[in-house]
Amino acid sequence: MSIQALEFHGLPALRLALPEGDAIVVARHGAQVLSWTSGGAERLYLSPKALMDGHSAIRGGVPICFPQFNQRGSLPKHGFARNMAWQPEPWRESEPGELALVLHDNDATRAFWPHAFRARLAATLKPRSLRITLTVDNTGAAPWSFAAALHTYLRVDDIADVRLEGLQGANRWDAVRDDRHVEMAPALRFDAEFDSVYAAPSRGLRLVQPSATLAITQSASCTETVVWNPGALLSAKLADMPEDGYRHMLCVEAARIDEAVQLFGGAQWKGWQELALS
Repeated sequence: MSIQALEFHGLPALRLALPEGDAIVVARHGAQVLSWTSGGAERLYLSPKALMDGHSAIRGGVPICFPQFNQRGSLPKHGFARNMAWQPEPWRESEPGELALVLHDNDATRAFWPHAFRARLAATLKPRSLRITLTVDNTGAAPWSFAAALHTYLRVDDIADVRLEGLQGANRWDAVRDDRHVEMAPALRFDAEFDSVYAAPSRGLRLVQPSATLAITQSASCTETVVWNPGALLSAKLADMPEDGYRHMLCVEAARIDEAVQLFGGAQWKGWQELALS
């Protein structure tokens, strides 16, 4: 097992590899997981037109949304954490499959948000599985609130051949139609723009396609699951995505957005998502 510092598409990054061949690459920019190879294939989608300038949001991998989701507040879209330089933690022999980075409040964060905090992103790699954990500490005395999400872009062979199982019976807000209802379909299929926030089910999800099946679970602290695919029309309008990019990705996100986390001084919140080839 090894951790290697490298440049990935021009960005400073860290790579963790297992003897079995599984590997992840995490950029210091945003502590964003950009690659997860397992079972001989790449499992995350990274747009070939993603901006890798060290300042912009990166289209693909696993962006961290913190302390705001989307445009639900006065901060930049999805907050500031995904656009900040995070610091690598020293590798620990007691956690050989873990790669972690941290972000503390500083002048750059306080320009957006006046609170004292520590955020830690840990990617834990095992053969055929990856768990991504976001831990947030209130390092000050005053309480504050936040939203968070792990905005995971999963690579798929072709979106037309994909089904997502496990959300039947969940409360759904369809953002495309601004409609709230209970999901009735036993499996979701995708043939147009899809953007919905679900109440996270207690059981996990299964992303099924001809080449592989991926089991997706998340912590109970992440009370929502977001599912997004831009479809052909929106994909063609996104400058950092190919016109046919929608065919090869599906976002399935572990999120805490509908009810903000209230974090008192000295308190901690932790949320995670786990991906496992089954």
